[in-house]
Amino acid sequence: MWSLTCTCGSNSKNCSCSSKVEFPGFCSFRYGISVLLHFCNGVVMAQRTCLSLTMVVMVNATQSLPNISSGEHPGNIMNPVYNWSPDIQGIILSSIFYGTMIVQVPIGYLSGIYSIKNMIVWGLFLGSVFSLCIPPAAQVGETLVIVCRVAQGMAQGTIIAAQHHIWVQWAPPLEQGRLTTISLSGIHLGPFIVLLVTGFICDLLGWPFVFYIFGAYGCVLCLFWYVLFYDDPKNHPCISINEKEYITSSLAQQVSSSNLTTLPIKAMLQSLPLWAIFLCNFANIWTSNFTLMYTPILINSIAHVNMRENGLLSSLAPLFAYIISILGGQIADFLRSRNILSTITIRKLFTTLGMLFPVIFSMCMLYLSFNFYSIIICLIFANATTAFVFSGVQINALDIAPRFYGFLKGVSSVIGMVGGILSSTVTGLILNEDPETSWYKIYFLMSAINMLALIFYLIFAKAEIQDWAKESQETRL
Repeated sequence: MWSLTCTCGSNSKNCSCSSKVEFPGFCSFRYGISVLLHFCNGVVMAQRTCLSLTMVVMVNATQSLPNISSGEHPGNIMNPVYNWSPDIQGIILSSIFYGTMIVQVPIGYLSGIYSIKNMIVWGLFLGSVFSLCIPPAAQVGETLVIVCRVAQGMAQGTIIAAQHHIWVQWAPPLEQGRLTTISLSGIHLGPFIVLLVTGFICDLLGWPFVFYIFGAYGCVLCLFWYVLFYDDPKNHPCISINEKEYITSSLAQQVSSSNLTTLPIKAMLQSLPLWAIFLCNFANIWTSNFTLMYTPILINSIAHVNMRENGLLSSLAPLFAYIISILGGQIADFLRSRNILSTITIRKLFTTLGMLFPVIFSMCMLYLSFNFYSIIICLIFANATTAFVFSGVQINALDIAPRFYGFLKGVSSVIGMVGGILSSTVTGLILNEDPETSWYKIYFLMSAINMLALIFYLIFAKAEIQDWAKESQETRL
């Protein structure tokens, strides 16, 4: 589809500029890059989350979480079983976040200086190799599994932190929502595929093949990324001249992000809009990680279903989240390009939807659900509606500080990873100590964190480039 748009990014009917360029829409190369990154994010999350489902059959029934069976398979060659306590399970599930957290800030900063292409290809390759190493590591012991997961987290953290800077070079202003949500929606595609097929793989081949298959898939994606992606559209040999001119001319209006030799750290620490983003990211990752890691366990606790049925039920939440994230990006950019709502209103609207709906559906699940089906419906939408934040707070740093977008996303991810680590660890401890009312305590804690962060964001969030983020700013680290 082709359209006529001003090089400044404005709608051609309303813009007074004389320079207009015809450019390709969804068939363009930048959307191809977004789709490729979409699949890279998908395999990263598939490798990350498959352990949360295979854990159900990896762990001895006497060591599993309260009210949870270990599945239909006894320990055998295809599906070996280990005596890991709930505390150890929580540490193993959360250990990948320790590795991810370590690299977020340095990679976020370096992504504005060095080749993003090389960072992502090496991160994807090493993360896939460590996925292949999980089954033999489990045979040695839980300590080696934790080491592999931490190392895998470092490799995947490189991808997570570096990819955000891609859109500083590749995304025209009025397409930022679409391009980022298409790429980030892979975060939900990965868990959906894992939850959908893991039960079948475990039944037919054994749980180790879950790690082998997704590890091999990641290695294949490395080749595609290395061949197809270039850091700057100006250097890409396959992109059309029209599209190249459109991207470069539209981004010429924005603040440059090159030569990041200094950082306005003091001004950043004093910025309430930035802290609003950080706090919301903490709450969102807490909620997303908890729902992602413990949905199979909760469903098994409620229904005592087999591995295959558990996977099918658990996969519905990331499927709906996948749909919501893509539609959210399209709607947000539509509202912005037509000047129906201001940028800050759009960010606050989608952040509210992504943080309030999980609380509402969680409370409905706890108090208004009268049968198995109503519980599953509420659980699915409590998980899926977190995806609205992709068009809200998750892209807000690009509005207020495009120069430092990679670095700020790295810092924001670290704060979010702290929430992810705490959610897995705290949930495991609560389930171990209080099996009777544990889920009520866990969901109330999650709801309180979400609401406090949302209130702070609604009060202090901004969408204008901050003074400290402008190129004339000389504050040093």
